[in-house]
Amino acid sequence: MTGNPKAARRDPSWAGARPAAVAGTWYPGTEAALRDAVVSCLATTTPPPGGDIVGLLAPHAGLMYSGSVAACAYQAAARGTYDVVVLVGPSHHVGFDGVAIADNTAFGTPLGPAPIATEIAAQLLDTPCIRRHPTAHEREHSLEMQLPFLRYLLPRTPIVPLLIGFQERDTILALADTLAEVLAERTPLLVASTDLSHFFEARRATELDQVVIDYVTRYDPDGLLTEYERYPPHERGRYVACGGGAVVAVMKAAAALGAREARVLRHANSGDVSGDTSAVVGYLAAALLKECA
Repeated sequence: MTGNPKAARRDPSWAGARPAAVAGTWYPGTEAALRDAVVSCLATTTPPPGGDIVGLLAPHAGLMYSGSVAACAYQAAARGTYDVVVLVGPSHHVGFDGVAIADNTAFGTPLGPAPIATEIAAQLLDTPCIRRHPTAHEREHSLEMQLPFLRYLLPRTPIVPLLIGFQERDTILALADTLAEVLAERTPLLVASTDLSHFFEARRATELDQVVIDYVTRYDPDGLLTEYERYPPHERGRYVACGGGAVVAVMKAAAALGAREARVLRHANSGDVSGDTSAVVGYLAAALLKECA
């Protein structure tokens, strides 16, 4: 079962659809314009890798900046059939302990509502590290920026939106274990939403991003977590990745669900679009696969 939004609406503990927070600013706010933008991004992708994809790493900047990178991740997964897409991203606006699930039955988008798999969400809420925290989701873009591609390529697949608050080791590892346990009998697509280094000159940014890329390519989430913890908490997002905890949790959960290899699909930065290489943000698309052809 993937969840029944109609049944959930009869449960007063679940709210209605979360309104889109960044439509019309971070991405086009009308159906036609957003569809055209997604199609344009997908047109820039290369052939996806072979193999069964369990997880993705995808960026969450404005569509004009990181859309062509995110498109590579979603194009790779578009051939699959999934029970649910579990979105894991960082909280940029609200600090809290643990992991926050949205208190809604859907996320609104210009391409139609993305329904939440409320039965799976309820199972996750029965675990210690995940709780309802609707305020954390109200303004957050890290998960919303994944929805244009999901609504276009996997419109029938419900989502579970999860935000990590303070990305501390205990929370990251608990989330990985929880996802592996709850999703063991399902066919999920796990998505870690993250940008890489923030606001370094392009050459330095590439050096920092390559450290993350190397850990991903080696499929070494434990090494990446150690690298993440080399920096003070307030610098981890700048030097490593704002969603570093999401990446580690998704890589570890995907491995427990059968992923054995990571394939980097594209790496770029904001300067590739803006032309300003003095202070860029890095973007990465990668697929976590059970096997590669």
